[in-house]
Amino acid sequence: MFITFEGIDGSGKSTQIELLKDMLIKSGRKVKVLREPGSTGFSEKIRELLLSNDFEIGAISELLLFNAARSHLIEYEILPALANGEIVLCDRFYDSTTAYQGYGRGININDVNMVNKIATGGLAPDITFFLDLSLAVSNERTKNMESDRIESSGNEFFENVRKGFLKIADMEPDRVIVINSDEKIEDTHRKIINILKTKKPKLFESL
Repeated sequence: MFITFEGIDGSGKSTQIELLKDMLIKSGRKVKVLREPGSTGFSEKIRELLLSNDFEIGAISELLLFNAARSHLIEYEILPALANGEIVLCDRFYDSTTAYQGYGRGININDVNMVNKIATGGLAPDITFFLDLSLAVSNERTKNMESDRIESSGNEFFENVRKGFLKIADMEPDRVIVINSDEKIEDTHRKIINILKTKKPKLFESL
């Protein structure tokens, strides 16, 4: 089972992943938590380049670097974990590339989808939770955090990214579940659990 979490900064992805991981482990499941870009030595090096304020990186270079990191992560972490019967929870996957480099940077969506497909070999998440948050709340939650290169892209960019995520959800409603994350952490967690129990009852009915 492959579950991904998406959202703009401050949406609470990391928190919800940790809560879900803890609940799954307590119920006896094997769980692997990963992040994009990153989670392998090679992919973490690419992450450092992508987020560093020391470089100017064009949109196409971003697209290719993210997918290089993704391809390595899939080959060395995601596919082996799935083959081993683990539930994989990933902080971002190709929907982020579509939203950020496609809708945010303005790269042709068909081109983004093609590169994403090459990098993933057609692998898609079973369920994706898009934790939706207004830009105003995102800015408030992250105002005291140091911004990396991508986080410094400006409000217009992030508004386009958020709209991009919502378009993705509209196009794939069976896979992408939109959850308002401007709520209490416990309420968001409970919504995620209820959705999993509804969509995959045989796997999650004991949660």
